[in-house]
Amino acid sequence: MIFFEPKNRDRKLFPHDPFKGVIVPRPIGWVSTMSKAGEVNLAPYSYFNGFNSWPQIVGFSSESVKDSASFAIETGEFVWSMATYALRDKMNATSEGLPRGQSEFEHAGLATAPSTLVRPPRVAASPAALECKVTQVLKLQNTEGKETGATVVFGQVIGFHIDERCVKNGRFDLATGQPIARCGYDEYAVVERVFSMKRPESGGNSFGGEKA
Repeated sequence: MIFFEPKNRDRKLFPHDPFKGVIVPRPIGWVSTMSKAGEVNLAPYSYFNGFNSWPQIVGFSSESVKDSASFAIETGEFVWSMATYALRDKMNATSEGLPRGQSEFEHAGLATAPSTLVRPPRVAASPAALECKVTQVLKLQNTEGKETGATVVFGQVIGFHIDERCVKNGRFDLATGQPIARCGYDEYAVVERVFSMKRPESGGNSFGGEKA
């Protein structure tokens, strides 16, 4: 077993930072936002997840305050759309750094679909989308209490969009939707099959949240 402190890693052994290679797979935060002036932004975030089951809280981390984070903070709204295997190339195209105000939807050839309760549009071809209202903005700090430059934007889910083709036996069927996840470096994973395990009924558990 190899041990090292992150700042002292052997760059000959690990020329690429293993952090992103072991915290995997990570849901892709494909986040759309709109500025007060009506500018629309769509970008995939490597650090995105759900943080609470009720109220339903999700969040994405921006390592610098880019358009998605700044627009979400400015207007208090954002939309998450599920990135899927069928949309992988278009998702990747939205990661390109474009001039402020230029639409990633148009750049990637993606159609928009209107949201119901918030202004930012969603990705029309995505099988699932969450409309969110910003609840908190957190500036991440290091062990010395200094700001790292990263900003986490948290939002409460106030609206769902689910493609009925992905609903089976009352559940969202991952094998049908085929969401992709971010792994290390230039690697991704796709959900093509799942397995089930019943968790113990008694005592505490390390997963937290409500039962499905």
